[in-house]
Amino acid sequence: MSLFLTRAISTLLFAILGFALASCSSSRPETIAITHVTVIDATNNAPTGDFTVITEGQRIYAVGPSSSTAIPHGARIVDGSGKFLIPGLSDMHIHLTGAGEPTGSREFIIPLLIANGIATVRDMGGKVEYLKVLREEINSGKRAGPQIFFTGPYLDGNPPSFQPSIVVQNAAEARAAVQTLKREGVGFIKVQSRLQPEAYYAVAEESKKLKIRFVGHVPDSITAAAASEAGQASIEHLTGVLLGCSSREEELRQRQLVPVSPAETKDQTLARERKWNKDLLDSYSHQRAIDLSQLLVTNQTWQVPTFPLLVHLGYLVPETDRIGDSRLQYVPRAVRETWDSTRKDLLDSRTDADFDQRRHLIRESMQAVKVMNDSGVAFMAGTDAAAPNVFPGFSLHEDLAFLVEAGLTPLQALQAATSQPAEFLHRSAEQGTIQAGKRADLVLLDADPLQDIRNTQKIRSVILNGRLFERGDLDALLAEAEQFAAAH
Repeated sequence: MSLFLTRAISTLLFAILGFALASCSSSRPETIAITHVTVIDATNNAPTGDFTVITEGQRIYAVGPSSSTAIPHGARIVDGSGKFLIPGLSDMHIHLTGAGEPTGSREFIIPLLIANGIATVRDMGGKVEYLKVLREEINSGKRAGPQIFFTGPYLDGNPPSFQPSIVVQNAAEARAAVQTLKREGVGFIKVQSRLQPEAYYAVAEESKKLKIRFVGHVPDSITAAAASEAGQASIEHLTGVLLGCSSREEELRQRQLVPVSPAETKDQTLARERKWNKDLLDSYSHQRAIDLSQLLVTNQTWQVPTFPLLVHLGYLVPETDRIGDSRLQYVPRAVRETWDSTRKDLLDSRTDADFDQRRHLIRESMQAVKVMNDSGVAFMAGTDAAAPNVFPGFSLHEDLAFLVEAGLTPLQALQAATSQPAEFLHRSAEQGTIQAGKRADLVLLDADPLQDIRNTQKIRSVILNGRLFERGDLDALLAEAEQFAAAH
């Protein structure tokens, strides 16, 4: 992602809302038997037909052929005939608080996550104090919702790209920030685009010392290769990746770092952006893409492309705009106003040639993902919801489709939202596949996602930490979100 794009987004993105769940059943988890279903367990095993999966409380109790799996007395039976069962999904790049929690915001996002089968999220930038409260409410059963892992505020240069941020401008400040966040209980350290090398490498060293991984953007002053060598655990939005595939990487990097002059007009800024993007695209090197991919594999550097953000915001074109989308009914009025302002700014004063260039950038981003995937780089699904034009919950299914378009198989895309996040979180023994003893997070589909990944959207029911949400319950959640949006 170019500096121009980072600056545009940082100027335009609103403070992402904080939220939890609209009211829903508080009944205790029960014993549930999904019978005669085809199980797609998100391993490399072939799907198994006519199976029964039993959950008891918050765990999967049994998985086996329907002909030989005994159903406990009193179990709630869900007929899975002709249907497909997958593990609960994960959105590994989302924002649950942004700069804080506006009044009533609990009714916005988490209902949409549950309705879309999302059982785990990695919050990539928010207020620790609120995230802890929200996580405890969910873990204690006070609210239904996905399990939450989070980074807390960003570590960034001055001025920071987003809020909430901790500005770190030297090694001492960087180390102190890592120590503070570690004490506060974050799961990861999030680095941002404006970090300078001294601070960035201090973050890397202190994170390693304290045994906490650091993730996020590749800073503008650092190469993707250098970030991987420094131990960055995941790279978001493909930051630095296309530049790392360029035969003119260092020249383009130096041009990117030139600050915008206060005297520069908008037209001049746009002209610089067009020329920089053209040179980036023209200098793409397939061999450099392979070399970078092999380095990422060696260093076990994960990728979270967040295609919904890139397609529907970063490289927005008229046909990928969300104006008139029916799902806007779930977005509160104040948020829609910010979305409208953002999309207008990204589309105004752009020419057909600009839009063609953005389409080309998406194609090259997908090509880079294909090269990385073919080389064995590990991927996770993520969305950056609720950035403008990125619908919470729904956008995860879009990301899976984009990953397939970029060259992953449907199974690999599904794994990017199930077993791969579990591996990254060091929780493969707890979640990510359908096996006895694992968390009871399951999604029942009306159609086969391995035939068409878009079938992950055809949700019949969701089991979230042992609690069953049938289609009517999911529709009720959507209706509550719609009612809240209409009133706010």
